[in-house]
Amino acid sequence: MSFQVLDARLDASGGYKVDVSRGSRVGRVSSEWFSRPDDERFLSLSDLHRSISARAERSRTRTVESAAIRVEAARDDAETLTLALPGAEPPVAPTHWSFGQLASLVGAPASYLRQLPAPLAAINLQYGLTTHRAEQVKTLETDDGRMELRAVTGPDYGRIYDHELVSAVMKIAGGGTGDTRWKIPGVLDWRTGIYNPNAEVSRESTTLYASDRDVFLFLVDDLNPIEAGKLPDGSPENRHSPFQIRRRPLRARGRARADAVCELLAAALHHFDQDGAREDRRP
Repeated sequence: MSFQVLDARLDASGGYKVDVSRGSRVGRVSSEWFSRPDDERFLSLSDLHRSISARAERSRTRTVESAAIRVEAARDDAETLTLALPGAEPPVAPTHWSFGQLASLVGAPASYLRQLPAPLAAINLQYGLTTHRAEQVKTLETDDGRMELRAVTGPDYGRIYDHELVSAVMKIAGGGTGDTRWKIPGVLDWRTGIYNPNAEVSRESTTLYASDRDVFLFLVDDLNPIEAGKLPDGSPENRHSPFQIRRRPLRARGRARADAVCELLAAALHHFDQDGAREDRRP
């Protein structure tokens, strides 16, 4: 939702008055907030970087022949399917994402295979891997208490790890907590219409998120309003500069997606001010 800053001067509480009745609602950041469990919320870029760096340190990649992958499942276990990769010990468990990539590789419908008992799904997938034209694939494996197959891509796939993306953001935003101009947004009090840019960051109000497959960052320069014009009453129309980074696998080939939108976080988790949105896609 875009809004009008009625008075950009900070009041005694450290906030300023805004009018949230103006503009339209933008729900991307609200959607991220609504769907994230506590273990995917971070209070600073430093904390987030530390977490996803540890995950990368437990990961490894290898290039193997697709025909050499062995699919295993026990007859008495209808739920568990594992993969034996050349040179890998022990077998790895495919994630939902990597299972879909393997199924796509051999032209099998992943949604159908997931409905089958594991032994039957293993037979179908193994047949496809054995009879399909053999090709080299690159695997990403992670040890999170058990070895998981996180991704299956082409051999020339260039992977940018999440911690590398966050490191680049930290060069301009520091910890994201106010040590530079770019920071986690403050909080809007809906009762008074006062937006406090200096509100303490909590797991409820943070806009830094990461799971085992994606990263979402939203930061704003909310202490330095930009005058974008004049309102009908002659007072300045102020805006704040934000940016948003969203990185997740979009297709089997994988893409990094970065969107810049203009939003502010409110206590009820509505977000504001979408101007100049743009998107950068990389293959």
